[in-house]
Amino acid sequence: MRLSDVTLVLATKDEARNIRVFLDSVPKDLSLVAVDASRDETPDLIERLRPRKTLVVREPGTVTQARQRGAEIARTRWLLFSDADVAFAEDYFDRLTGLDEAGVHYGPKLSRDRFQPYYRRMARGQWLCHSCGIPAASGSNLVVDRGALFSVGGFDLSLSCNEDSELVWRIKRAGFPIRFHQDLVVYAIDHRRILRGRLDKTLHSICRCTLLYTGLMPRRLRGLDWGYWQNRDP
Repeated sequence: MRLSDVTLVLATKDEARNIRVFLDSVPKDLSLVAVDASRDETPDLIERLRPRKTLVVREPGTVTQARQRGAEIARTRWLLFSDADVAFAEDYFDRLTGLDEAGVHYGPKLSRDRFQPYYRRMARGQWLCHSCGIPAASGSNLVVDRGALFSVGGFDLSLSCNEDSELVWRIKRAGFPIRFHQDLVVYAIDHRRILRGRLDKTLHSICRCTLLYTGLMPRRLRGLDWGYWQNRDP
């Protein structure tokens, strides 16, 4: 995998407090498509801080719609999905270029400052789920073959969250190899949701993902976020 074959797809909404650190961790020669639904200066900051190899599309909508829109705009084989509240590890893109053929590659999100044990436990949970044959991918650290993504119809636009995990399950069921790399790391730089409650965040993810994976999620509930995006500031 070469960097010239990768497009970074970034869904943003009111991330002015984080975007500079995020962009500082991204190589200057990597193509970036940012799909933004902000009410703050996030899109202006992206364009000013990273004028080259960057496209900012200003469209309101959900994170799922933003990821899908970015995937449709990108023209490279590989799509790297991430979030503005993380920073890539210093060796991330060196490791990225060494990855083999697969439908999906993904890695953990850790922390360099607060809540390090929590993030490590979540990473161990990802590894355990993956080892049991159930990918536990996150949209903050997700590399997808564009052909695999569109062969399964792309993201499920009826979902307002957990769209990343649900997409990867469909790609796996379609027969594409899925790889989890413990050394392909991003670091959280904003812990607002954890500050609101680690147990709430964990139970939210487990309950929704279980219902989605088993097909037991009622259709009328798929578009609700169950409080995921409400009151983001602690």
